[in-house]
Amino acid sequence: MKSANIFIDKNLAGVLTEDDLGYEFKYDADYLKSAEAEAVSLTLPLSAKPYRDKVLFPFFDGLIPEGWLLDIAEQSWKISARDRFSLLLACCKDCIGNVSVIPIDVKEGANE
Repeated sequence: MKSANIFIDKNLAGVLTEDDLGYEFKYDADYLKSAEAEAVSLTLPLSAKPYRDKVLFPFFDGLIPEGWLLDIAEQSWKISARDRFSLLLACCKDCIGNVSVIPIDVKEGANE
């Protein structure tokens, strides 16, 4: 399982996760209580319920570079263009706009 904290500006907005069933985005409970809370995108309005889908949410997929930048990312990190979540984790820590995708380092066997 891969996960990332999603920040809007410097505020933790939620967590994006990839597992065997697909993808989940869940807003952080404290973020939802904040007066400054804003939706990550129009397609993911503020909600206490998690969003689930079998494909990476279009908003997050749209953050991944295209063209020659994608080629460089694939070659530098040896990531397949089909592994969209890994590309998102590798390329979108400091992307254009106010959203940042920061990988969560999950140690192997931590839940055992």
